[in-house]
Amino acid sequence: MLFERIISEGLAHYSYLIGDGNEAVVIDPRRDCSVYAKMACNEGMKISSILETHRNEDYVIGSLELQARTGAEIWHADSQWDYKYGKPVSDGQRWKVGRLELQALLTPGHTPGMMSYILKDPSGPPWAVFTGDALFAGEVGRVDLLGMDKAPEMAGILYHSIFDRLLPLGDGVIVCPAHGAGSVCGEAIAERVWTTLGMERLTNPRLQHKEKAEFIEDLLKNQPEKPPYFEKIERFNQEGAPLLGPLPAPKPIAPKEFEALYSDAFILDIRKETSFASAHVAGSQSIWLEGLASFEGWFLPYDLPVLIVSEGECPEEAVMVLIREGFDNIAGYLAGGMHKWHMAGLRSTSIGTITVHGICQRLDSGEELNILDVRSDVELARGGRIPRAQHIPVTQIPKRAMEMPKKEPLFIFCGSGLRSMIAASYLQCLGWRELTVVLGGMSGWKSIRCPIQR
Repeated sequence: MLFERIISEGLAHYSYLIGDGNEAVVIDPRRDCSVYAKMACNEGMKISSILETHRNEDYVIGSLELQARTGAEIWHADSQWDYKYGKPVSDGQRWKVGRLELQALLTPGHTPGMMSYILKDPSGPPWAVFTGDALFAGEVGRVDLLGMDKAPEMAGILYHSIFDRLLPLGDGVIVCPAHGAGSVCGEAIAERVWTTLGMERLTNPRLQHKEKAEFIEDLLKNQPEKPPYFEKIERFNQEGAPLLGPLPAPKPIAPKEFEALYSDAFILDIRKETSFASAHVAGSQSIWLEGLASFEGWFLPYDLPVLIVSEGECPEEAVMVLIREGFDNIAGYLAGGMHKWHMAGLRSTSIGTITVHGICQRLDSGEELNILDVRSDVELARGGRIPRAQHIPVTQIPKRAMEMPKKEPLFIFCGSGLRSMIAASYLQCLGWRELTVVLGGMSGWKSIRCPIQR
């Protein structure tokens, strides 16, 4: 028997490979899909079916890619939409996988036709349920994808899916969601690696609202912001994304050639914030590698080729992260990084930094400073506010940048300095000049004059 969860870091996406005997099934595969075929092959299994829980919004699903490699049948949920590939799933439909059985369970709410899949062990009873984005550890799915005007209706539908369809399966049934902590598909997904329906019944804050009206009211209070790239991903996942074949290898580009290209491209710098601060190609957008999956969709355009600046090595991991969200037009990377750029005699620019202790000392000496706090609303609620600081979450910077004073020095603060550099690089591209990123986070804040307001 084979039961594997494949985690895509950054996206916090979970996909699953289930097999028995010589057959296997994949649920919600990612686009760089060789991992599934390799695992199945190592176990002597053939992937016969690919099941989608819903039309995903935060990543390009790899169903077509995996079908091209394995010949497996694709079954998609949300059959009310006009899919260009695969076959629609029916509520109650079953698949035999060796001695195991999977059964479709209609659980709408996150999307109108979302399916969960019940896994039954060889003796017959439910063993696990793949809940997609209906139910997570400590959270439920967002209900705003059809617009906030439809959100109350979708929240009511999700209530019935959870309380009338999922929870009655039994407290001992393992919950296998499509996402973990950090995903944009839920406001506060818990860090529990594994959970059960019984655990969620007892501890999930959303499920403590037994009455439908209370459940809807609570869910609508804190719907996470809908990222701008969701619309593009929805089209990809309904019409089918272009096939990749082997992962594309990024092309190394010599500094002089890179300079000639970058005026017609988007320059993405994936180095850490301190490296970017000291020197970077003018017009670059800073998003450090480990944060790329979380923030690329808010800042990268789909209509420009992407040029990557790394520490100098081939940015294979960055390419993998980019294509998972449909950024396929990767023109190459700066060969040798900023070291070779400077050796070629080319100009760079920089962004100032200050330690968190340094800014606290300046505030305590009586200076009036413009501080932009780019932490999330949840972080402010949990960790407190900086008095008189302007708060704009980093993901809202592209549409709210003009709220910032452009001709005055601006100090940008987050939990560490990484997201501050994202905001600073974006503002610098728009013409802000006196920018300083605060290095360090809330744990280092010790201002006497401006204590944290909790």
